[in-house]
Formats: sequence, C-alpha cells, structure tokens
Amino acid sequence: MNNSEHPRPVDILLVEDNKGDALLAMEALKQGKIKNNLNWVKNGIEAMQYLKNEGKFKDVIRPDIIFLDLNMPLKDGLQVLAEIKGDEALRRIPVVILTVSKAEEDILKSYDLHANCFVTKPLDLEQFMVVVKSIEEFWFSIVKLPPNGKNSH
Repeated sequence: MNNSEHPRPVDILLVEDNKGDALLAMEALKQGKIKNNLNWVKNGIEAMQYLKNEGKFKDVIRPDIIFLDLNMPLKDGLQVLAEIKGDEALRRIPVVILTVSKAEEDILKSYDLHANCFVTKPLDLEQFMVVVKSIEEFWFSIVKLPPNGKNSH
C-alpha cells in the first residue's frame, strides 16, 4: 500500500458510547486506504481526560481528528465539543460529529460550537460502512489536517 501522502498513521479519537457503532467504525477504518491509529473512549469524561493527558491517558498522543457522538452518558457530545473548541490547546483538532441525530437543533448547536462537520449515522450496516469510508476519504485524502504537535519542526 502506497501511503506517500501520509508518512505516518493518522491518529483518530473515537468518542462513542455504543459498542456496536464503535466496532463498525473501527472495522470500516481498518478496511480503508489510510493507515490509522484509532483510539476509542466510551464517554465525554474519558474524552476530555484523553485530550488533556490525564489519569490512564497520560501518555497518549494527541489525535489528528476526533469522531464525536452527541448522545452519551455523563457528559454529552455538545459539552465535549464546547470544551474542545474553548481550549486554546485543543481547538484546532477537527471534530466530526457522527451521530444518529437528525435534529435541526443538534445540527445548529454543533456548528455554533464550531464542529467541523455533522454526519448522521445511517442505521443500515452497509450504509454505515460507506459513511465512515467517505469521511476517511475526505478528511485523510483531501483535507490538510493541522499538525497535532508530535511532529513539530
């Protein structure tokens, strides 16, 4: 596999409380064209600990991109998004909202909080795989991601 445009794997943080959806996303990204390191956390509290290198996440690498579910226990995706985009050290990390919600209110709130895009998860398995692969194609082949700090020159 020629990955000349991506000399290193893309680091992805998946914030998803639904194990089935997380496994589907992992499988779709594994089958994709771009080498990636996918890390999965199950709620918003873990997401912020991960991003701030706290507790069990003290040695993790800052992600290049975040896939964020909205409907989660403990701290929902909008709260996480607000924290990320309100933090000078984290705000440049692109955040893709990946949720079952189609509510206009959720879409508007997400963009008001500076989400980079909003994608509704299809309920159909094949369509879900297509959506994740499309996200991968766009964000990792077309978009230029900001440096995540580990390769600063």
